[in-house]
Amino acid sequence: MPTEHLTDADLAAEPAPYWTGRAHEAVLSFTRAWLGELGFTQPQYWLLRNLSKHDLSPDGTGMTVPELQQAMSSYLRPEDDLATDSKALVERGLLTRDDAGRLWITEAGETSRAGVKARVPDFRTRLHEGIDDADYVTTLKVLRQMLRNAGRQVD
Repeated sequence: MPTEHLTDADLAAEPAPYWTGRAHEAVLSFTRAWLGELGFTQPQYWLLRNLSKHDLSPDGTGMTVPELQQAMSSYLRPEDDLATDSKALVERGLLTRDDAGRLWITEAGETSRAGVKARVPDFRTRLHEGIDDADYVTTLKVLRQMLRNAGRQVD
């Protein structure tokens, strides 16, 4: 049955796992395709973010791949390969690796990270087309409550 013709009562009875799963996969695919257009895999962008003192790293200290895997453990997917992605960024001159195996973001890497971040508003505009901010906020509140109801931490 096409969902465009469902009543509010019909929609209220729809299974949350089905729709949250479909939304998760679609948004993830959209995000990864968008980053691909910019020349990065999503894990490569995360590497740059986690190593930048202007983003997720509190002090810009280099990290090993296992340390980065730990830092990203809540959002890495099984198919993500930080060793391969970091090697590609080193080859592109966006990261360097010291003798201890720690990865460091380079000036070129910082410029690339900032360039992608500057385009995030365009990404958001594309993804949120036709969605009112109030509806988006309500959706997030509902999802956060579902997480709490399922016994999960929200923050």
